[in-house]
Amino acid sequence: MELKRILLVEDSINDVELILTSLAQNHLGNEVVVVRDGEEALDYLYRRGMYRLRREGNPVVVLLDLKLPKVNGIEVLAELKTHPVLRTVPVVVLTSSREEQDLTSCYELGTNAYVVKPIDFHEFMDVIQGLGLFWAIINETPPGSMPVPINNGQGIK
Repeated sequence: MELKRILLVEDSINDVELILTSLAQNHLGNEVVVVRDGEEALDYLYRRGMYRLRREGNPVVVLLDLKLPKVNGIEVLAELKTHPVLRTVPVVVLTSSREEQDLTSCYELGTNAYVVKPIDFHEFMDVIQGLGLFWAIINETPPGSMPVPINNGQGIK
């Protein structure tokens, strides 16, 4: 069985490093695909552009920052939650925003969770470990989340 993929949509290099380190320290060997802006996230999910040849299957969870270049996180969330196939992909908003408007908008659009990034390093690590454990191991994923083997006997997809 292949490990479930996590899509991390984050433009802060420091936050990416902390998140990847935290997941690794919790021995979550899941593949984490990192994209740096909302446009790249949509390209990944829709398998277009540089991701047109990526493996089939949706990520088990999308960890989505809100303050992103090109296409912001709220726009990405709105796009995902209105798409007939992608709307079942769990989305966890992982942001520094405590703005009530952002929180309300995200839940109205259908986010599965809204997590404010702790400022304290150890708290941040604990939060990420908990998210990784829940979404990649404990939570039952919607159909289509499991990756399909790359070589299915009919050549490479």
